[in-house]
Amino acid sequence: MGNKKIKKIGVLTSGGDAPGMNAAIRAVVRTGAYYGVEVCGVMRGYNGLINGEINPMSPRDVSEILQRGGTCLMTARCLEFKTKEGVERACEIARVYGLDGLVVIGGDGSFRGAKDLSNAGVPTIAMPGTIDNDISCSEYTIGYDTCLNTVKEAIDKLRDTTSSHERCSVIEVMGRAAGYIALEAGIACGADVVLLPEKKYDFDSDVLRPILEAKSRGKKHAIIVVAEGIGGVIEMAKKIEAATGIESRATILGHVQRGGSPTVRDRVTASRMGARCVELLLEGKANRIVCMQNGAIADVDINEGLEMKKELPKDLVELVDKLTV
Repeated sequence: MGNKKIKKIGVLTSGGDAPGMNAAIRAVVRTGAYYGVEVCGVMRGYNGLINGEINPMSPRDVSEILQRGGTCLMTARCLEFKTKEGVERACEIARVYGLDGLVVIGGDGSFRGAKDLSNAGVPTIAMPGTIDNDISCSEYTIGYDTCLNTVKEAIDKLRDTTSSHERCSVIEVMGRAAGYIALEAGIACGADVVLLPEKKYDFDSDVLRPILEAKSRGKKHAIIVVAEGIGGVIEMAKKIEAATGIESRATILGHVQRGGSPTVRDRVTASRMGARCVELLLEGKANRIVCMQNGAIADVDINEGLEMKKELPKDLVELVDKLTV
């Protein structure tokens, strides 16, 4: 597809859904219309690209999606796309539909697919949409703020009943390999213990001791926030009850964390990133990730972005230790 003039592009969402994806889709469609570029929505991620589930989208089509969670384009896993034959078929379908470029909204796995498409001849720009905030090249990912607010509200409500019954609540939040949700939600909700995948812990000293010390000072309830990657919250609650004598309950928040109307931050960030994706394609660029760096919208090479490592902010990890004393 080379350096030909961009007349028509596609947009798809891939991987786990995140609040703000619809705002990003809307921004791509409307920015495209502003520059005279036709935009087509690809249904069900790479699966829809391979199967030709591609439909034109007008500004009117996206006029009522900004405030909605999830993704109007749906999302699905696609094992076929992980093969060379799958990528080749996707490229052929893109050519059949006359797509001069593609915008992919998703996480690391989606970015690897975007890289494969770019290398195979379909100019592709990716942007980070994931509640985990675990994209290495971007300090913020679409959906994270909404997710944190959902978790905050759930934990606040659990605290009401936990304190009323003088219990210990062990609450699992999402984050298999990244503890960003647990970290910031733990700080925001005044958790007594926060357990993160990136940080080893000892059950006796890091879980039981804070609970028992608080109990000795007269506190009769406790909030434990555990990242999904730690796991075992049901068994952990049983062990806490057996060791402390405090009635303990486990709560797994699950997929409720993915839903809900996006916050202002997610709507605005998604809109900024979506618009920039279109502009990069019009500038003749491809194989890029649109991201946030130092509070500004930036872009990096996909290969470079995938090789970056993202660590939890040390100041926040230290803050948890200070505030749970």
